[in-house]
Amino acid sequence: MVNFGKKLMADQIPEWKGYYINYKLMKKKVKQYGQQLQQGEKDRRRVLKDFSKMLDDQIEKIVLFLLEQQGMLASRIEELGKQRAILQDQPDISGIAELREAYREVGIDLIKLLKFVDLNATGIRKILKKFDKRFGYRFTDYYVTSRSNHPYSQLQQVFKHVGVGAVVGALSRNLAELQERQGSYLSIYDQPSSALKDPIIDMINSSVDKLTRSTNFLRFLGQHALIVDEESPSTAGEEEIEDQKYHFMSLMLNLVNTFLYMVNTYIIVPTADDYSVSLGAASTVCGVVIGSMAVAQIFSSVYFSAWSNKSYFKPLVFSSIVLFLGNVCYAMAYDMKSLTVLIIGRLLCGMGSARAVNRRYISDCVPARIRMQASAGFVSASALGMACGPALAGLLQWKFKIYMVTFNQSTLPGWVMAVAWLLYLIWLWVSFKEPNRATEVNEAPQNPASGQTVDIGQVENGLAQPLLMDSVDKQNEDEDEEVDESEEAADDSRKPATSIGSAYRLLTPSVKVQLLIYFMLKYAMEILLSESSVITNHYFSWNTSAVAIFLAILGLTVLPVNAVVGTYISNMFEDRQLLMVSQITLLVGIIFSFKVTSTYSVVQYVVSALVTFVSAEVLEGVNLSLLSSVMSSRLSRGTYNGGLLSTEAGTLARVVADCTIPGDMCCVHCLHLPDV
Repeated sequence: MVNFGKKLMADQIPEWKGYYINYKLMKKKVKQYGQQLQQGEKDRRRVLKDFSKMLDDQIEKIVLFLLEQQGMLASRIEELGKQRAILQDQPDISGIAELREAYREVGIDLIKLLKFVDLNATGIRKILKKFDKRFGYRFTDYYVTSRSNHPYSQLQQVFKHVGVGAVVGALSRNLAELQERQGSYLSIYDQPSSALKDPIIDMINSSVDKLTRSTNFLRFLGQHALIVDEESPSTAGEEEIEDQKYHFMSLMLNLVNTFLYMVNTYIIVPTADDYSVSLGAASTVCGVVIGSMAVAQIFSSVYFSAWSNKSYFKPLVFSSIVLFLGNVCYAMAYDMKSLTVLIIGRLLCGMGSARAVNRRYISDCVPARIRMQASAGFVSASALGMACGPALAGLLQWKFKIYMVTFNQSTLPGWVMAVAWLLYLIWLWVSFKEPNRATEVNEAPQNPASGQTVDIGQVENGLAQPLLMDSVDKQNEDEDEEVDESEEAADDSRKPATSIGSAYRLLTPSVKVQLLIYFMLKYAMEILLSESSVITNHYFSWNTSAVAIFLAILGLTVLPVNAVVGTYISNMFEDRQLLMVSQITLLVGIIFSFKVTSTYSVVQYVVSALVTFVSAEVLEGVNLSLLSSVMSSRLSRGTYNGGLLSTEAGTLARVVADCTIPGDMCCVHCLHLPDV
């Protein structure tokens, strides 16, 4: 992998050379600061002040040049607008074609400017990361927070591309209006769905999507899945290789696997207590029945994650077969009068958890340009499955026998899921395409052809050639290589964790705190969901259908809540503020669920459950969003990746919660508490 110093030298536009971040100088300074601290020449306070001032100066240089270039682009668009107004009064085909080419030249210059901002934003992030690692604390948090929230923030210009949207909008509108449509000039605002989009606009939007660091709904959901997007491909060759590995139907099969597994997890919740009683056990044993699936998932996540290093198809086939057998055992336990078979069935279902494979497939095989959408689809499939599971259980209220096999509200969830997994296995066998693992991304520097200036004719044909000139100075490269002694030039720092121990050593204190928060919120959610059938039956005499509707409503709140938080609230408040408020609200919801008076009403239970569940969902989204931004890039791939760690933390929380349900219910009877 080419280190960033070399990449910056190779990708910068020669005439703009003086306006890029002086990454080489700043690396030298960081090294000097470390030596000065060791020798006692400077204290930490002075080092922080000097480094902050130097970085402020670099950002100011970048921003002033950015504003100057934006102004020049705006002036050009304004001049072209005057020409367009003349052509509308006196249409001329050749004049329209020339004007369209002029607009597209502005678009190409805008893409160059976006790449300029992208390189500088990456340089700022990397030098802050280098500073943190050198001195052992999170200076980045202080710097970004203090600069971003200031009314005169220049950092926002770099990381949120302020003003670019207006230029993109003006280009899109004018290019669309210049499309010849049977002699008429239609606005994109009149027929936005049918407006032809110029290829240059797609390239601009792609550059904007790559650059943006602001939170939106798709990014929020994608981070919710904790599928870490380490770096987007920077060359056409890498994108072509990713496209070769990508297969839409295989992605859909992974998302359907996620959906079916979540349905399988929660479809038994409304009836687990009745099933336990019918087998001669106490209703509180439902916690063991529900939790046994999570116990097995702790182990299955590891071997599925390791298996996905070699194949995606085989673990998915194995998962489907094991889940089919597990659901058959779960359904047959009723006629066999065996609680043991029931628990074995749920254990088998847990052993078939392929969520680690689903995450890994999206991370490794989906092109970077749509990886965030695929990650959002993963979260949406999980949420939809969580809602559909209890809802489906509420519909399965029949009772009949076929050849001494009983079908009722307790066994039908198992039979339905067994059929679903069998059909899925057939679909998987027919449609899944194993990606070609022999294809490796060439990590060597690209040849000069990769940096040729874009030809307008090529852009019209939709060819996404790189837009910047490669101007690599060999002497500067050598000097940069001598200075670069950091983790970026070391191959070991890019290797994935190879064991749980090495993965644990990569966890910073902030990551450990976030994983602990994730454990606690998953514990609270599992207690709420798993005890719902027992609590509602004990206090309100709800039947299975009522419990199923209640749980389905809770599940259906997931996507709307994430939409509101990801689209609006996260842009109004910092993640830390959202983290604190959601934790406090979650605590209030739990406290409100306690029975503190002689009566316990449905309203109190439902309101407390909604507050608890929604707060936990908000907390989970913010928590995983923070995790995805602070977790080491080495945990973005390999067997022991960030997704596996978060899955293990959440699964362990579910196990602990389900195992405490029998004790909780003793407290309900003795102390008259509905939940703990």
